[in-house]
Amino acid sequence: MKSKEKKKEEIKDEEKVVDEAAEELRDEDREEKRERKKREIEAIINIYTSFNNTIVHATDMSGKTIAKVSGGMVTKQDRLKANPTIAMFIAKRIGEALKEANVTSLYVKIRAKTGSPAAGPGAHAVIKSLTREGIKVLSISDTTKFPRGGPKKKGGRRGRRV
Repeated sequence: MKSKEKKKEEIKDEEKVVDEAAEELRDEDREEKRERKKREIEAIINIYTSFNNTIVHATDMSGKTIAKVSGGMVTKQDRLKANPTIAMFIAKRIGEALKEANVTSLYVKIRAKTGSPAAGPGAHAVIKSLTREGIKVLSISDTTKFPRGGPKKKGGRRGRRV
């Protein structure tokens, strides 16, 4: 009789130990999931590139500004503002700000000057630099505006005569 009772008590003690260990594992899993949720934050990068300047504006998903950097903030020489090398420095500054905000992935929107056939030279350099810094790019979209008729162009009825 006593041996059976002892065995039952030992089994109950073992079950308690196993339950406690399982509960600790569940708590650790919950903490890891919370950390993952905290870590994976998405943001939007708006890149405006013309042949004179490059402006990068980082916002969170609701539109709140995280960082904004332009070519003039990196260099004081006007002729270099749209340079791909300067765009790399812009991306470096933006990347530092994004890492401080725990941003890991981006939606990129590229915009060129209205009516321009292509984005300026800094757009690709910014994206490339951000991916090198370890930030994941989820999608890239071109949001360049284009005229749909608009006001009458200058030059008169017969056009510009050369």
